[in-house]
Amino acid sequence: MIIHTTAAPRSIGVLGAGRVGTAVARQALAAGFEVKIATAKPAEEIAMIVEIVTPGALAVDATEAAAADLVILAVPLHQYRALDAGLLTGKTIIDAMNYWAPTDGEIDDFEHDPRTSSEIVQEFLAGARLVKSLNHIGYHELEEDGRPTGAVDRRALALAGDHEDAKALVAGFIHRLGYDPVDAGPLAAGRAFQPGTKIFNGSHTAPVLHAALTAALVSTLH
Repeated sequence: MIIHTTAAPRSIGVLGAGRVGTAVARQALAAGFEVKIATAKPAEEIAMIVEIVTPGALAVDATEAAAADLVILAVPLHQYRALDAGLLTGKTIIDAMNYWAPTDGEIDDFEHDPRTSSEIVQEFLAGARLVKSLNHIGYHELEEDGRPTGAVDRRALALAGDHEDAKALVAGFIHRLGYDPVDAGPLAAGRAFQPGTKIFNGSHTAPVLHAALTAALVSTLH
């Protein structure tokens, strides 16, 4: 379902200052959001690199980043258990991480569990409202492919989550970034745009993405 929403956060907290986290931060800054970035290091240790790589964003500690209206989770997936689950209780979080064993190596938590990586992370962050998205667009594409509302070639991004209010907030953010948000359904539906899928490997407009998500759902029922 294509989401039409006016809901949008005001401030964005990014956990992780790698390629994905900084790309999201730059695009969010360009869209007019207040952006704060945190890593496992003290804020003063990352202040210079944040100023250089994401000018306009603030380097903060994780506590301050987690206090934002919307939190982007962009840490290396194998480090997810190092997150402070209590700090993220009650927060809406975009899980932009992927489990991709051929690239990152096998991780027992994900290799031997039939659930999606986001479902496993959601279990660990039990008090948070996790929404899977921003994982199926390259960090460089995120800054290049955004288009104004109504553009015929506007790219769509899927989102999946178990909390409707959280999905509405994420949809508003995605829309402001320059993309059409398409609701894939519950968090488990994020399987349709994990690494190796047709959706993950391509760029789609909203109608095409909606059709691909529907086809993926039908395939799981047979």
